[in-house]
Amino acid sequence: MKVSVKVPATSANIGPGFDCLGMALPIYNIVTIDETVLPGTGVEINILSDEEEVDNLIIDHIPRDETSVVYKAVEMLYNSIGQTPSELKINIQTSIPVTRGLGSSAAVIVGALIAANKLLGDPADESALLSIATEVEGHPDNVTPAIVGGLVMSSLENDGSIIYRKLDWPEDWAITVCIPDVELATEISRSVIPKEVSIEDAVFNLKRMGMFVEAVNSCDSELMKVALTDKLHQPYREKLVPGLKELCEAFKHEEDVLGCVLSGAGSSMLIISKYSAVDKVKSVTEEIMENLNVRADIRTLKVEQNGAEILSE
Repeated sequence: MKVSVKVPATSANIGPGFDCLGMALPIYNIVTIDETVLPGTGVEINILSDEEEVDNLIIDHIPRDETSVVYKAVEMLYNSIGQTPSELKINIQTSIPVTRGLGSSAAVIVGALIAANKLLGDPADESALLSIATEVEGHPDNVTPAIVGGLVMSSLENDGSIIYRKLDWPEDWAITVCIPDVELATEISRSVIPKEVSIEDAVFNLKRMGMFVEAVNSCDSELMKVALTDKLHQPYREKLVPGLKELCEAFKHEEDVLGCVLSGAGSSMLIISKYSAVDKVKSVTEEIMENLNVRADIRTLKVEQNGAEILSE
């Protein structure tokens, strides 16, 4: 039996929502798991891509044996029902750039989990899948929108469960993603964040998170301009991300641009604006990245409302 699952990219944090906000975006990985019948073959993980350079990059970051997060997720699911994985062939067809803050690892974890769950007859419900995916990934902000789609607030509870709620992203707000040709490993990006922060900075983000939720719910562009600021992670990561400081400064006083934020741990950035400003956002972004001599892929996207989807079984 063979199962294929299509999983969207995700962007986490989105300004003030460090480790608790995430949104799905319409760039996809497809994970296919095939139960082989040849005994003793073990796990086989193949990375497939239309672009050779992307293929090589992803191979560098995703081990193709039992040490892979893909296999770890599958193994945890099997173990949760008292089984061990049989001989499996796992193919990952990838379009999500790696080490760019777009949830590439979350996508392959979620895809493998959902495919394996279908192979096993769906023993795990959404709650169980969220918990396993979060345990493998480390936090729920990427895996939750990868599973359920949309813009999501999520929280990892002490018992390992995930509480989440979806918010309706205003249709008038565009998301322009700048994906620099610069790798930034999550481990490096997290290492620059202090272990402790001042009460003033913590309160600052609490206020901005409340503003963010209200701005989304009421489609309040002016409030969102204030909400898309952060003191817990973005100031510390700014020096690691070419263009972040320059883009934030360039769009600070643009009437129809709501803000520029780091996507996850970086190096991608999101510029949130009204659709009337998209052309200017793209041209300014292109100019800034060219001046920095950094190649970048710039795309305007909508929030992907659908999470992981089973394509075949």
